[in-house]
Amino acid sequence: MTTDPPPGFTTHQATPARIYDALLGGKDNYAADREAADRIKQKEPNAELIVHNNRAFLRRVVTYLVAEAGIRQIIDLGSGLPTQDNVHHIAQQIAPETRVVYVDNDPIVLAHDRARLADNPNTTVVTADLRESAAVLGATETRQLIDFSQPWALLSIAVFHFIPDDPGSIIDAYRAHMPPGSHLALSHLSQDATTPETAAEITRIYQDATAPMVLRTREQIHGIFAGMELVEPGLPLIMQWRPPVEPRFPEQVWLFGGVGRIPQPPATTTA
Repeated sequence: MTTDPPPGFTTHQATPARIYDALLGGKDNYAADREAADRIKQKEPNAELIVHNNRAFLRRVVTYLVAEAGIRQIIDLGSGLPTQDNVHHIAQQIAPETRVVYVDNDPIVLAHDRARLADNPNTTVVTADLRESAAVLGATETRQLIDFSQPWALLSIAVFHFIPDDPGSIIDAYRAHMPPGSHLALSHLSQDATTPETAAEITRIYQDATAPMVLRTREQIHGIFAGMELVEPGLPLIMQWRPPVEPRFPEQVWLFGGVGRIPQPPATTTA
């Protein structure tokens, strides 16, 4: 018996999710992805260090959200291929009742997610373009797990540098459904943290993939958190965001990352 590949599936063109998996040393990638990963490593010798530290940043962020901020609902935009220490693994080890919705439009990601989440009632996957907030938030799977009257967290880890649209406008559409106490966590590659030559070379490689890379300045990334309170230590390079030990050479990992909190509205006074 043969199974038809999911719509949109291709092995001949690299995808960001599978390139990332190849750089992490995963097995859910194809020749085109491994070729792109090799080209990236030739231009940026720290490429594997970057992706592994991004995963470490994700672990620290989710631990903070669940253990310290008390978040019990998470939507993970552009969740990527399964690997060790996924969001639901980290969150549910701390608080088993934590509910997680993974969102992705890569067909191979969705196939893997559905298989691994089949027996987890507090975790699901939504097929949607993250730029379409109504489709993400209005999906039956999302509505079954997320109570939008209570604080929840939105994750966008190493995603927006593959989105040419204005990330601030995209996040604003989600924020309209985030009550006070909700959080946004993101990491984003930036040309401010590398050389112009390296930025240009890596960006050029992704032009051949299914999604181009769009680097932004730290100031632009900071603007995505407009109207939020940045959790300490703000928006540093990701190795400097609450590390267990002082990192060596944090500048080798050219992503900025941070967590923002939706503040309580100012109290109104009566005359």
